[in-house]
Amino acid sequence: MTPTTPVISVLVVDDHPVVLDGVRHLVDSTPWITLAGYARGGREAITLAEQTQPHVVLLDLRLPDMLGPEVVRGIQRGAPGTRIILFTAYPDHAAVQPALAAGAHAVVLKDADRADLVDIIRRVAHDVPLGPEPTAGRQLDHRLRQCAITRREYEILRHISMGETNPEIAESLGLTRNTVKTYVQSALSKLGARNRIEALNRLNELGLL
Repeated sequence: MTPTTPVISVLVVDDHPVVLDGVRHLVDSTPWITLAGYARGGREAITLAEQTQPHVVLLDLRLPDMLGPEVVRGIQRGAPGTRIILFTAYPDHAAVQPALAAGAHAVVLKDADRADLVDIIRRVAHDVPLGPEPTAGRQLDHRLRQCAITRREYEILRHISMGETNPEIAESLGLTRNTVKTYVQSALSKLGARNRIEALNRLNELGLL
């Protein structure tokens, strides 16, 4: 990098302060990267992205208030020029492929070497294709087959895990409330769960939440 290299602004989205500390160290040691802000949840991330228009967002997939793909779409609406890197400790996390399909540009592991993370930020910011994680979709399909639930049933259970009600899920996915209820009942039956809490616990055991 030359002294005239344009500065790349990075918004970090993660609910663990230790991640911010690590990125701050990265920023301090890389003169052409600056911290645009730090969000601990999806809604805050969407707001900050619209306000700051960062070049790159480092987006954790395990946020307390929103699903990863929804955050990706929200950021793209408010900051269409922003590039999104999924920043995760779990390369086979079930949300990786849906988030990539929603428009995320790359995946990087949280334990990546500093030099590798810097290089990925640079390449993504300058629109150099990295390619999606090729195994993520297959891994998700395999895990869903283990418990015999469909992608739609899984998607609805993911929304339930975020505390959404049947009417809210129906509105979000463009379904009727009865259809959502049918999907939920089917998923509970397949998982051998008596209620939604047991179903979510089962998904968690399978690494799907």
